[in-house]
Amino acid sequence: MADNDLAVVRTFANIVHAQLAKSALEAAGIAAAIRTDDCGGMRPHMQMAGVELLVRSEQAEEASALLDADQDRPAQDDAPK
Repeated sequence: MADNDLAVVRTFANIVHAQLAKSALEAAGIAAAIRTDDCGGMRPHMQMAGVELLVRSEQAEEASALLDADQDRPAQDDAPK
């Protein structure tokens, strides 16, 4: 997959949130990758520019919609009983 075939669907403040979103996309069958400039994890303080979540350009709209829907859904602990 060439870089020009990829689109950034979200930028996160830290790697943990990016990994959670990546897992959600992969569970839905959308291949995703994380890009960050932190020296291969050796310097996490360099993530000030953000952690980018990438998908194939043709799946960007679907991925964004899935992440938006996931954000709107209440957490398990917040669900009405």
